[in-house]
Amino acid sequence: LHKMAFLRSVIVVASIAAAHGFIGSSVVRPGFSPRTLRSQGLSSVTMVASKPTVSDVKVTKGEPVFGLKSNQQGTVWVPQRARPRRNRKNEGVRAMTRENEVKPSNFIYPLFVHTEDQNEDIPSMPGAQRHTTDSVMTEVGEAIAEGVQNVILFPKIPEELKTNSADECYNPNGMIPKLISDIKSKYGQEVNVWTDVALDPYSDQGHDGMVSSDKRGDGGMGRIMNDETIEQLCRQSIAQARAGADTVAPSDMMDGRIGAIRDALDSEGFTDVSIVAYTAKYASAFYGPFRDALDSAPRESSNAPRNKKTYQMDPANSREALIEAHLDAAEGADMLMVKPGMPYLDIIKLLKDNSNLPISAYHVSGEYAMLKAAAEKGWVNERDVALETLLCFKRAGADAILTYYAKQAARWLNEA
Repeated sequence: LHKMAFLRSVIVVASIAAAHGFIGSSVVRPGFSPRTLRSQGLSSVTMVASKPTVSDVKVTKGEPVFGLKSNQQGTVWVPQRARPRRNRKNEGVRAMTRENEVKPSNFIYPLFVHTEDQNEDIPSMPGAQRHTTDSVMTEVGEAIAEGVQNVILFPKIPEELKTNSADECYNPNGMIPKLISDIKSKYGQEVNVWTDVALDPYSDQGHDGMVSSDKRGDGGMGRIMNDETIEQLCRQSIAQARAGADTVAPSDMMDGRIGAIRDALDSEGFTDVSIVAYTAKYASAFYGPFRDALDSAPRESSNAPRNKKTYQMDPANSREALIEAHLDAAEGADMLMVKPGMPYLDIIKLLKDNSNLPISAYHVSGEYAMLKAAAEKGWVNERDVALETLLCFKRAGADAILTYYAKQAARWLNEA
């Protein structure tokens, strides 16, 4: 009995070892057929099929690799049940399991417009132009044809119309109100017209708000006056809504402006006009080409600081974005925007995870210019990197993407 028990143990252990490739299968087989086992009273033992050992792995050269095995077909095998690559094996499977997709309808197309009688190239933004009003009408039509249903207008205002109070921003006969009306008259509900709400294009100071004449601000200079600026922003928003704007987008970063603009619009009957709040707009170095396009950088002659750090957010901060998001949502914003985009994907994700409102990302001029410059050097494939960039915004949580690539990217997507 002791001998049979010992023999049974040896057979079971050897079978398990062979099954896992620790010993050759021949250790179990000689002299131990099922008939032999039955004759020795071992009919309860189950024979385990052995697997090939490392010595069976077929390699083209070199020594066998420790730990690898061969399968029943004699080819190398790394035992694992989960193989994520199965969900990437062909385009049919990849398309079926794709988590995010960029579509032309996700884009907002920014258009620069000026009062000149011909378009002007913007050297720091290859492919972008300051358009005449007629050219804007053409661009809008071409964007619609590609499936882009949202445009936003940015004006370059003549110098003689700029003042500290930026009163031109709410002139009903000004360039932007007239252009809004023309676009809506021609294209109607085919396109949503967005407008920028801020004073800097109209300011002789180059700031998003009115500048005080005192020296009580940052660095012993003038202050950006918050509440006085909001009064002007409300007037600007109403003028744009009266012209037919579908969406106003305050980019100024004054405290409390969303609620004030919402109340001002509602009091005039414009309850359907949306507000997209520039919620997390950072004091970024990526805005340079945009300021070239509109001549809207802080002026050397301004009584205020030469930067916008007293109202735009510190690039070092993330939790502060949650404060801004909660305030904007409570004040009636319909969508929250993060600006810039690519360097701030973490902020897009943060707002997406902490707000039920749609999130938009601004793929700003500096980001656009870098891609253009690298493509012109032949260092990157422009189409591929641009579309990957836009997809990254979606993956981070953006529902809408404001990008200078809007029309071109839509065309690329439609050609795919």
